[in-house]
Amino acid sequence: MTENVFITLRDEVRSGLDVTFAVDDRELISRIESKVLDEARYPELTAGERRRLVRQVFDSFRGLDILQPLVDDRSVTEIMINSHEDIFIERHGQVLRSESVFESPERLEDIIQTIVAGVNRVVNESSPIVDARLPDGSRVNVVLPPVALKGPTMTIRKFPENPMTMEDLVRIGALDATASSLLQTLVRSKFNVFIGGGTGSGKTTFLNALSQYIPPDERVITIEDSAELQIRTVPNLVSLETRNANTEGKGEIGIRDLIRSSLRMRPNRIIVGEVRGAEALDMLQAMNTGHDGSLSLILWYRIYCFN
Repeated sequence: MTENVFITLRDEVRSGLDVTFAVDDRELISRIESKVLDEARYPELTAGERRRLVRQVFDSFRGLDILQPLVDDRSVTEIMINSHEDIFIERHGQVLRSESVFESPERLEDIIQTIVAGVNRVVNESSPIVDARLPDGSRVNVVLPPVALKGPTMTIRKFPENPMTMEDLVRIGALDATASSLLQTLVRSKFNVFIGGGTGSGKTTFLNALSQYIPPDERVITIEDSAELQIRTVPNLVSLETRNANTEGKGEIGIRDLIRSSLRMRPNRIIVGEVRGAEALDMLQAMNTGHDGSLSLILWYRIYCFN
């Protein structure tokens, strides 16, 4: 019943909007509340259901629709959309099926296009795979048909608002104080360190924690396919991100291009994320030409590099 009410209310609000004028968030909420909070309509709805409907209708216009509550929920660390009606979440390390579903594959693809356009990326049938991110830094991977057989697929990896420090990792038992002290010495002394691990094992979390040992007077350049690192202790920080080719197959800027450019930016350290191919040679050359202090994360299928 509530789902049918939501669709009806959303369509009513949409039909009442003048497409020639911009409506700010406050006015949009006011219009939604005028319909939802009218107790003469749908008297069977409780006050709590009405409040949820206001938020749900608002999110369908300005947020990520049914995904917005999951994105806002700090206990949810991963959102896995296998199709428009097949959604799983990870909460406290446990994977659970979500009760939320999109009304159609087209609505899910609309949300995907909104996310991708927000970081100037393109995903379509001819280029069906893309990495993107949400405004809060959450990592997004999208795969569209015909590659995804069940329909549009999206995976959202959320990161903590405040990155874990090395002290946090010691406190939860991820490593001991002796190892933490050794790593601090290695990073500050500009030793080259390599860290390996599988998917979801905490490589990016560990790298963010190690970054707290970079001296604050150094200039650091980060290079990533999709920005994920959260380096908070280095004021002189430049973050670079790759760019995909346009619909004509032109304008691509890859990891190798950014590494070569970064060498002319007077870096003390270069952090390169997801080294998977020929750019590994550029990274090694940078390490051998005076850019010591490389800390590289080697994944089973990709490499993070920290120089």
